[in-house]
Amino acid sequence: MAAVTGELTGQPGTVLVAPGPGVTASASGVAHARFDRAPVLLLSGCHPEAAARQPIDHAAFFAPIVKGSVAIAPESANHWLAHAVHLALRDPRGPVHLDLPADVARRPGLPAATSVTPAPLPIPDAADLDRAGALIGGARRPVVVAGLHCRGEDGKWLRAFCEALPAPVLTTGKAKGAMPEPHPLALGLLTGGALEEPLLRRADLVIALGLDPVELPPRPWPFAAPVLSLARVHGDDPALGVPLPGPIRAVLEVVGELAGILDELAPRLARKTATDWDVAEVDRLRRQRRSALDVPATGLSPLRVARVARELTAAGTVAAVDPGAHALAITEGWEATEAGEVLMSTGLAAAGYALPAALAAQLALPDRRALCFIGRRGLLRVAVELETAVRLGLPVVIVGFEDGMAPAADGQRDARALSPESDGATGPDLVAVGRCFGVESWAADSEAGLVAALSAALRSSRPTLVSARVDPAVYARMREIADGGPAAGKAS
Repeated sequence: MAAVTGELTGQPGTVLVAPGPGVTASASGVAHARFDRAPVLLLSGCHPEAAARQPIDHAAFFAPIVKGSVAIAPESANHWLAHAVHLALRDPRGPVHLDLPADVARRPGLPAATSVTPAPLPIPDAADLDRAGALIGGARRPVVVAGLHCRGEDGKWLRAFCEALPAPVLTTGKAKGAMPEPHPLALGLLTGGALEEPLLRRADLVIALGLDPVELPPRPWPFAAPVLSLARVHGDDPALGVPLPGPIRAVLEVVGELAGILDELAPRLARKTATDWDVAEVDRLRRQRRSALDVPATGLSPLRVARVARELTAAGTVAAVDPGAHALAITEGWEATEAGEVLMSTGLAAAGYALPAALAAQLALPDRRALCFIGRRGLLRVAVELETAVRLGLPVVIVGFEDGMAPAADGQRDARALSPESDGATGPDLVAVGRCFGVESWAADSEAGLVAALSAALRSSRPTLVSARVDPAVYARMREIADGGPAAGKAS
């Protein structure tokens, strides 16, 4: 929740943990914040008696997964708190640990006039900008790939830049919405699979805008077009925490504020001839991409669940997406108009991420609505957070996927039905789970039923749950299409 708060507000989310077990239990959450580039301050208590019984060196424990660790003393507390905020917000953003002994916490600190806002990045070297301008000016079919460092006001510059060339745009999951997805140049997500291959095979230059190496699949980059990186951080900066050389090696890297880089490039591209992208070709690629995963289903498919939910919700609604088989369909089906409307992990989040993410979004953005898309296993893992939603009265809508699949004892998956009427039922169904926590819950196994359930949920001012019973066979067909298997040819 703190990591998502930092992502959405641009200010560090704060976590307070107890010494010993509290510190060790927070490790996976801290690692998540590090690789999602979320600004977080983690304050660990340190009572002298507890430290004697459980001698854990907090700074050493967190060292591999935080940007820095600071011990707080009364005479320098304000200075180091300001330093911690500054470090958390400096690109690449991430978590910073502060050790706060109990006896120090009760003492007054000395005021300190210290800025917590990182200084703007310097203007890039003119020669690098000239080379970047020459690369873009000579490209006939450039493609822009926007990443997680493209945020806030950068979206306006991204749109203007792509329209001026013109160039189609792919985004990573963390940058989804940076280019409004109804825009005719928005071609969808960079998935690392076959969905974007027709576009990138045609490209003669890939312009990576704010792309972070942690967002890319850990496999060699398969496309021949040279890559120009316009970034806030050097790709080989140790602070990124990504082993080199990484999947992409750029022919040129220009580092600075992204808006400033694009502003400086504008006069260098003033005489550029328009690119050779044909409007009809881009539109055909866009339509093919949108229809590729729309595979036949018996009853509901996760893609239709996402599209129906998007049609029923207001602009600005935030969707939190849990890792799992449904994630690809949800991120493809949910159209975002600005960055931050879709919350998903770069891949390290454990099952259950989406529910606390949606709760954090609802707290940080109370004027919007938050939806949580989550699988059965993920929801059962964090079901206790349903109590949090009820206690805080947050109007989060939870869409849980009942897909007829359950984890088998050996860690594989089997096809035992999960409905309470089935002889093979294993554990409670999601409607029963929701009602146990006082969450109004409905089940839907058809599109008409889904519309009715979601409409009722969206009218409520309390947390609600819709159990969407989808066809499990859809997942295998979608994955095959995304990976470029035989089903991909049939879809195209």
